[in-house]
Amino acid sequence: MKTVELWMYNKDLGFTADQADLVGYDVEATDGHIGKVDKASTKTDRHHLVVDTGFWIFGKKRMVPAGLVTKVDTNDGRLWIGMTKDQIKAAPDFDDVERRYSDDDYDSEFGRYYQGLP
Repeated sequence: MKTVELWMYNKDLGFTADQADLVGYDVEATDGHIGKVDKASTKTDRHHLVVDTGFWIFGKKRMVPAGLVTKVDTNDGRLWIGMTKDQIKAAPDFDDVERRYSDDDYDSEFGRYYQGLP
């Protein structure tokens, strides 16, 4: 997946980032429920979701690039991402309190992980 595609919603979803506020949506991995959308960023060309996994992985949050969203159901408040629970669990931690993320962070730490997914 190209870097630009990774961070932008797929046009085939029939959904654009300005159509709905995804905060609070339930998030489904390919093998089950993983949490809720805590934040949804569309301010730059680095669209992403921050998923709060709750107690499932000890309250950790994961940044998920918008390009991995495979389906959005605005009626049901649910979205699906093309990752397994284990892939999400192995993703880099997201900590928006202690640091601000730059383009270099997106391209390196997060980008390398998500682009390396099968």
